[in-house]
Amino acid sequence: MKKHLIRAALLGAVALPVTAYAQEAKVEEAQPAPAAAETDVAEGNEIVVTATKREQTLQDVPVAVSVTTAETIERAQVRDLKDLQTLVPALRVSQLQSSANTNFIIRGFGNGANNPGIEPSVGVFVDGVYRSRTAAQIGDLPDVQRVEVLRGPQSTLFGKNASAGVISMVTREPSFDFKGSVEASYGNYDALVLKGYVTGPISDKVAASIAGGINKRDGYITDLGYNGTANERDRWFVRGQLRIEPSDVLKVRLIADYDKINEVCCAVVNVRRSAATTAIEALGGKVNNSATPFAGVSYSNFPSTNDIQNWGLSGQIDYQVGPLKLTSISAYRSSSNLTNQDSDFTSGDLIGQNRGDVNIDTLTQELRLNASFLDVADLMIGGFYFDEHVKYNNALTYGTQFRPYANLLANGAISQVEAAILGVPVGTFQKTGQGIFDNTQMDNQAWSLFGNLDVKLGDKLTLTLGGNYTKDRKDVTTATVSTDTFSALDFVTIGGAVIRSTAIATQVGSLLGVGTANASQIAAFAAAQPTAYGAIVSGSTAYANANATNPAVNSLLGLRALQFLPPFLNIPNAVENGKSRDGKWTWTARLAWELSDTINTYVSYATGFKASSFNLSRDSRPLASDLPALRTAGLALPNLTTGSRYAGPENAKVFELGIKANWGMASANLTLFKQTITGFQSNVFTGTGFALANAGKQSTSGIEFDGTIKATKALSLNVAMVYLDPKYDSFTASAVGDLSGTRPAGIPELSTTVGAQWNQELANGDRVILRGDWHMESEVQITEGLPAFIQRNALGQVISNQPAFDAARPFTREVSEINASITYAMTNGVELSLWGRNLTNNRYLIQIFDSVAQSGSVSAYPNQPRTYGASLRFKW
Repeated sequence: MKKHLIRAALLGAVALPVTAYAQEAKVEEAQPAPAAAETDVAEGNEIVVTATKREQTLQDVPVAVSVTTAETIERAQVRDLKDLQTLVPALRVSQLQSSANTNFIIRGFGNGANNPGIEPSVGVFVDGVYRSRTAAQIGDLPDVQRVEVLRGPQSTLFGKNASAGVISMVTREPSFDFKGSVEASYGNYDALVLKGYVTGPISDKVAASIAGGINKRDGYITDLGYNGTANERDRWFVRGQLRIEPSDVLKVRLIADYDKINEVCCAVVNVRRSAATTAIEALGGKVNNSATPFAGVSYSNFPSTNDIQNWGLSGQIDYQVGPLKLTSISAYRSSSNLTNQDSDFTSGDLIGQNRGDVNIDTLTQELRLNASFLDVADLMIGGFYFDEHVKYNNALTYGTQFRPYANLLANGAISQVEAAILGVPVGTFQKTGQGIFDNTQMDNQAWSLFGNLDVKLGDKLTLTLGGNYTKDRKDVTTATVSTDTFSALDFVTIGGAVIRSTAIATQVGSLLGVGTANASQIAAFAAAQPTAYGAIVSGSTAYANANATNPAVNSLLGLRALQFLPPFLNIPNAVENGKSRDGKWTWTARLAWELSDTINTYVSYATGFKASSFNLSRDSRPLASDLPALRTAGLALPNLTTGSRYAGPENAKVFELGIKANWGMASANLTLFKQTITGFQSNVFTGTGFALANAGKQSTSGIEFDGTIKATKALSLNVAMVYLDPKYDSFTASAVGDLSGTRPAGIPELSTTVGAQWNQELANGDRVILRGDWHMESEVQITEGLPAFIQRNALGQVISNQPAFDAARPFTREVSEINASITYAMTNGVELSLWGRNLTNNRYLIQIFDSVAQSGSVSAYPNQPRTYGASLRFKW
């Protein structure tokens, strides 16, 4: 039995079924045992997982892991990983900006969306293959067997960037029995889902499967700008597998998949007006009523583009030689994302386009050796290689109304600068089509060596020691060009020249008794009285130099707020090499004690690591510490601002104490933990771009509980609760100022999911299955602050951060969602279900942010309203 478990455990690296909790684990693409895993008959702590890359029940695995089975996913109408959060309270998933950007957060830690240079802190694995970007993760769950959500750093078993946790998805491997299923579902908003799965033998040693599906839906938000709908769904996938078993000791699994998304996504609504809103309306533009953000109305000039394609090939080989098991997982994946968006989110044509093109090609290779020694020790050693190329192009350009909009905000000052000061034709600046054009490439290679050893210290006590060394290197090259000539103007120098010439004209005019002297009068005075004129020039120059940065004298400084796209300093350059080189040891130590036949406990300490992330966007700016060297080298472009090119590594630590109990009819799990991440990579939208920075230290103490009860033969109940107490121990350089000692926003204190299922067999053998769950998150402030509200002087220097905090404080989120379904399952394999998600139509804001180029205005992403429908399935 022991040998069988070890053998099955290393067949893959990612597994999960039914909604249940365990305690912290590692996932591998488990090759499930043919019968039990595919029928999903186990419940509670009897569910088998491969969290530690060995096949164990939830009761026996000494780690914090939540498991959702295929049956639960089906009954709860979970369509993709975004829906999974209603079943797993420790997980939060949000989709922002485009269909390609999804954030995964575990225990309050997570990042990665909106910037192709940032890999997520929560690693996502599908059948043991690492998915490095969210665009490759959010497709509909294909032929899924189970999903495991592992909490806490997982670096010692998942070597690439899993500092906050892991989501591991396991699909069904092909079966040597002919079977399959088809499903058609229809719901409100004309939602249509068609899925099918067929598997069976090709020969006595080869089995195959193919799965495919489409998911279409009209948008639930009406955009009155282009008279269409947004937040629709239009996606499909196909996935084929081969299972080859030429002998009892050799097994090969080959997988090919392709999925495509082409939909209008991620509508934004205004939730706070400002003077900028009034200016847009004065030009004929429209913005939704900020008092009714859930009215289902938005305004844009054109529908967004979200054309996303993912495909991949992977092969897993498992070879057993006595007590030794060798596993190889090779994979190549390609992801391309073409997006475009009216990023001012109004019907005013301010932003002409925000067009992005991201292509990511990834090669991964994992080798793993497992060995069992006399039922006393289990050893796993392995290596992982990662090679990725990222190519990112983006064009952000001004629309036809940006110039009149900016000039209106400036009270006509832009036209005055053109005509009266610079002598260029009116309309030269902020022309339609001007903007910034990004062209960025990043090469990333990483490798890691890892090992895990379980040693029995007695019949009841097991010691686990694990280690991982990861080496990561990134090389970035940019060729970004800004054609926004207005943003390249140096208003300190220009204003100083105006002050100087005005002072000369005023003083000469006063001496001549003409008020303000003109050019010919000044020239004549200079020729007639050179000494006096020289003194006037000297004094005026000194006055100008002293007041060029004084907004009370240099009124042009006020125009700096409208210089959105200043010249970009590309890398590598003489000061910045565009490279990062990181290496880190991480380790795990755990002691598991079987107190009795029904109660297990463990205590563990683990560390995690995530390498540096680059800011691959127009917001990539030199560090302030590099500015003097850049000036010395003559590289300081006009209006060059500082910020961050990259964020340094994340280092995670977690201490856990877990207790698991299984009494047959009931099971319960309790985890107490303290998790800390030093250097957490924070990526915050500022209203014109993203600020990437390391938090000094962020910690979270928490309690996690889950339990299941088989109340009767037909009725089962489950509850999962997570209490979190997070804190920024140190974060002095956040986008809104010093957050040290404060509670991070967006992390609810309490998250709960309560579920019930009644599965009753009728006299004729048919079954009626009722399922419902309630997901609750306590009220929480959505974001710490809004950077555009920071009070600054005319030079952009911070006067006070308090207005940023005050502006964000009114916006909170509280979640209370009820999902339910009823299914009639016939003995012939036909099933009919009626279902609903968010039945009470609980509405809240997922995220808020500073409205683009609209000072004082706030925008937000609303959540999805109530959905419902009917599904017809046939299984054989």
